[in-house]
Amino acid sequence: MQRYFVREPFNELQELTITGENARHISKVMRMETGEQVIVVHDDTAFICEIVSIGQDVVVKQTGRTIPSPEMPIKVDIACGLPKGDKLELIAQKATELGMHALIPFSAERSIVKWDEKKGEKKTERLQKIAQEAAEQSHRTYIPAIMNPVSFKQLLKLVSEYDQVFIADEEDAKKETRTRFADKLKKVYDNESKSILLIFGPEGGISRNEAKSLLEAGAETMSLGPRILRAETAPLYALSAISYEFE
Repeated sequence: MQRYFVREPFNELQELTITGENARHISKVMRMETGEQVIVVHDDTAFICEIVSIGQDVVVKQTGRTIPSPEMPIKVDIACGLPKGDKLELIAQKATELGMHALIPFSAERSIVKWDEKKGEKKTERLQKIAQEAAEQSHRTYIPAIMNPVSFKQLLKLVSEYDQVFIADEEDAKKETRTRFADKLKKVYDNESKSILLIFGPEGGISRNEAKSLLEAGAETMSLGPRILRAETAPLYALSAISYEFE
């Protein structure tokens, strides 16, 4: 059953008019007809609706049934140093499928890529669209927020807003004795934390100065195993571990 996210609320008759790209997708791409059902997600709730009429816009009505939310019981935000190429798009898509709550790109000391302010808004819009499509595909009830890139100083200020903050530091992976990420997640689970921020560097990793500043701000290191993971792989590994622990 197709899933569509909408901002408009249902009216007193429990009906809603779907417009724009979603309406075109229903009528032109899916070629649906009146009487067929779709899933309409509004305000983090997935309603099973029946199509009442199809034209330029599509009118749907609630059937009285909803679908349980598949969202993780803990909010996990991903902060990643600006990576090269289309890696940010890959992270936005796959991390959404794995349950990410928000993506916060930041300008890291070792970031080769520089964010073009003139084209930045369009890039963010594209990333947000990728996240929405991934949320629809993975049957989520929430579309992760894609933030505009922040500076490292701005990132530091965000640390205090989370119950737990972990940084992926490749120097930690090189140690002979490491505290397993699974063990740290068990403590997070036992403490009933509601929010986690995971911080990843770009291709060159987190610099020593950045790691020191983050640790002083209250972050902890997380060991993702003895192998050094690529910038686009590490966030997905960590999200999978959190999903395993909490779900």
